[in-house]
Amino acid sequence: MLKGLLRLAPHAAVLFTLASTAHAEDSRQVFTGTLGKMPIVVELNTTQQDEVTGRYFYEKYHRDLALSGSLQDNKLTLVEGDNRFDDAKPLPTLKLEQTANGWQGEWQSPQGKMLLVKLSQAKLPAATSSALPFIAGLPKTNPYEYLRLQGLKLKPAKTQNFMGYELQWWTEPESKLSMFSVESGYAKEDQQRINEHLLGRLWSEVISYHSCLLYGGEFAEFEQRATASFISSDVVSLDIFTAYSCGGAHPDFGSSPINLDVHTGELLKLKDVLWVGEPNSAASEYDQQKVMVPWLIKQFTALYPDEMKKPAEDDGDCDYTDESIWGYSNWRFTPKGIYLGPYFARYQRSCDGPEWPVLPYSLVNQHPGAVKLRLPQG
Repeated sequence: MLKGLLRLAPHAAVLFTLASTAHAEDSRQVFTGTLGKMPIVVELNTTQQDEVTGRYFYEKYHRDLALSGSLQDNKLTLVEGDNRFDDAKPLPTLKLEQTANGWQGEWQSPQGKMLLVKLSQAKLPAATSSALPFIAGLPKTNPYEYLRLQGLKLKPAKTQNFMGYELQWWTEPESKLSMFSVESGYAKEDQQRINEHLLGRLWSEVISYHSCLLYGGEFAEFEQRATASFISSDVVSLDIFTAYSCGGAHPDFGSSPINLDVHTGELLKLKDVLWVGEPNSAASEYDQQKVMVPWLIKQFTALYPDEMKKPAEDDGDCDYTDESIWGYSNWRFTPKGIYLGPYFARYQRSCDGPEWPVLPYSLVNQHPGAVKLRLPQG
């Protein structure tokens, strides 16, 4: 049940009051303050004149609580939580009035308990000089998540020797998501770029985790597993498998590999590594795919005849001769060659992720892409 990776849309960093931006098509503001004696962070979004959506978290717990309601005459009336699975379930409410720098009012539980709420426009702490580029960029793109991540820390987990490189694994305790950093084998600058990308990706997935819990409600699930696949002097390759249920009709799963160029820290595209047909710098990825997919099916049919045998029409088994299932999103390096994973429609998702579709380096090296890589010869 994978996610191809949940991404939150960038939020505007303009921190005006709700009333002054009520006519904006999509204006989001971030506030900090207290609910009772507990520090909280709040994000509010006005989508129409009288509609407000948002979320908030207690700084102690970091988990989102949904907000929805209306803005009228500089007064906010909000409901906390989601009763879509039980529309008779009573929910807490917030009634707030605008102040010079935010909002003030009361939170009331369904049982009648009342607590004072005070909010002011968020002041974001400056990123430290050692902050990851991903974290340092959040104040402009997503201040709410920036404030959440200020309270989260990675914990060192196991160490691993993989293909001669020392890996340090890190875990974010609340989401239980993990990623490794590379601790040996590269020049300092290369190693820094690699680890900035890997740990930045981990924090991005932590944001996705919290987004999934918010939109999936009480039945949300988000599990992820990162696995080192291939590491060499030129390449760091790993697989990220995610299973999730985030409020849609069905749970889902899938892989989203990372293939890094060691010397630039940039993600490699398949065409950078493998190019079939006549060299043509003007050829598009679509043009290459029209040549690549039939060629790939031909190679796999010769290499894996049993697995590539076309099923009977009424069989319903996985048909790996279907050109439409072979794309470019799920590929990674392995010790024996390049793994290229097929992608099936949801009702045949069990056909995803077979272990066998590996194109040997002996073939890959005959059809190199634009990026010069030293790959195994076998």
